[in-house]
Amino acid sequence: MELFLPESGLMIWMLIGFLIVLFILAKVGWPMIMGAVTKRNQHISDSLLAAEEANNALAGIEAAKEKALADSKAEQLRIMNESQELKKQLIEEARQEARNEAEKIVADARLKIQKEQAEAMSQIKAEVITLSVDIAEKILQRELSDKEAQTEYIEQLLKDRPQIEA
Repeated sequence: MELFLPESGLMIWMLIGFLIVLFILAKVGWPMIMGAVTKRNQHISDSLLAAEEANNALAGIEAAKEKALADSKAEQLRIMNESQELKKQLIEEARQEARNEAEKIVADARLKIQKEQAEAMSQIKAEVITLSVDIAEKILQRELSDKEAQTEYIEQLLKDRPQIEA
């Protein structure tokens, strides 16, 4: 058992060495270790604050994104409604313009038809007059070829003529 028990001189030297190492560590090592731990704790705290701020900023950005998305959807809906109204208005204007143009074409066609009818009537009258004159001329030539019939016809015309009082 003596193997397990150290000598008292060795124990004292071991105790003195331990105390020297403990003193050196307490004066030099311990403040450096504590400074590093404190620095590490501060860095972790700063990182947590930065992460929390980033999360808040991200939430703000997310809210702004949602608002912008809602605004853009509302603007899109407004633009679509305006374009539908404009489309209806343009279609109505085109229909009205087509109606006006059709009425103008019909009125022009009616005027043209009336002119053509008047011209046709004039031509027919001229033809009738020409034919009547030709027929009357032929009849008169035949009837008035003899002198006695001519005299008789003139007397009849004078009788049928209204009398002019002088």
